[in-house]
Amino acid sequence: MCIGVAPHKHVSYGKVIGGVLLLISRLVAAAAIQTVTWATRLESAKETTTNLQFYFHDTLSGKNPSAVRIAQAIDTDRSRTLFGIVMMADDPLTETSDPQSKLVGRAQGLYGSACQDQLSLIMSMSFVFVDGPYNGSSISLLGNNRAMNPVREMPIVGGTGFFRLARGYAVAQTHWMDFKTGDAIVGYNVTVVH
Repeated sequence: MCIGVAPHKHVSYGKVIGGVLLLISRLVAAAAIQTVTWATRLESAKETTTNLQFYFHDTLSGKNPSAVRIAQAIDTDRSRTLFGIVMMADDPLTETSDPQSKLVGRAQGLYGSACQDQLSLIMSMSFVFVDGPYNGSSISLLGNNRAMNPVREMPIVGGTGFFRLARGYAVAQTHWMDFKTGDAIVGYNVTVVH
């Protein structure tokens, strides 16, 4: 008895690999569509640039300071730059340098001495606005503040409300400082793109 064998068909491996790759690419595309169903891409309108000017009142002295020490390194008090000190702030932001002028917001966040050679603060602050069209909105500042320089620039890295998706920069200039108490009034000119 003879068992017949079907003639061998020649299979092109190029076609098989091509078919498998096509199938994989379709599966990946389908999976990609499914993974972004929880997100919506928004096409934004033209960006707006807003310029803000206000004064930051940092008060460390008196019965009701607006900035308080919350941590320090062991040798902080022996450092000429207070290296290692960390402060928590809830400083008023006013329309003019006069502390009694109109309140436009609050600077809420942390700053600490981050340099051993000169007074250089690392700042993480939210400027939360309480007046006018920006009421309830905020911008976030995160960066290095070389406090003894007459003028310094720091980045704006985000915002909320009116300033959602903000980016920009803040130029700070010390208006007044009491070296004995550490109290200061600093003028801010902030340019925000949002």
